[in-house]
Amino acid sequence: MGECYSYPPLCFEPSELPRVRRPKRQPMKVRIMLPMSIRCNTCDNHIRQGTKFHSMKEEVAGEMRLGIPRFRFYFKCTKCSAVLTIKTYPQDPDSVVESGATRVVEENEKRRSEAEEMGHIINPTSDSKREMDILTAAPDEINSMKKRKFSEESPDKPTDYSTKATTSDISNDRGNPVGSLELGV
Repeated sequence: MGECYSYPPLCFEPSELPRVRRPKRQPMKVRIMLPMSIRCNTCDNHIRQGTKFHSMKEEVAGEMRLGIPRFRFYFKCTKCSAVLTIKTYPQDPDSVVESGATRVVEENEKRRSEAEEMGHIINPTSDSKREMDILTAAPDEINSMKKRKFSEESPDKPTDYSTKATTSDISNDRGNPVGSLELGV
């Protein structure tokens, strides 16, 4: 019977293997998630944000921002197989549709942009700082309130809590002792 496994020879040297060099700007196959919702210009197919695609990634020649290269992604429409391209911008966490499609601005993005224009978005760090100031001041206020309450209860003498009330001492709102029966006569 033949051998199932083949082992490298004992004299094998990996450093002697020829290195395969690819051209620098050659497109690479990658799998991406769509960073925004788009609509295909050919078939009007709506493709949602987060849809995964097999795409070709290439570095845009001559366009860099602070030493970070810009990339272009080519992928196909899920309905008509038209080629769509998007381009990344390192200064923004967003991408731009270059060709084959148009960006669909969803209602949440519209509301957010309108709120930013109107100045209604509050800085979350200032809110958290204010909440932390309230929380750190709260124990001091609680302690001072307890001291004031204790001083109002007994300004001169301490209260004696050792005496227990009996059922004859306790009466309901009609003046009858709690332990007695009331007859509705």
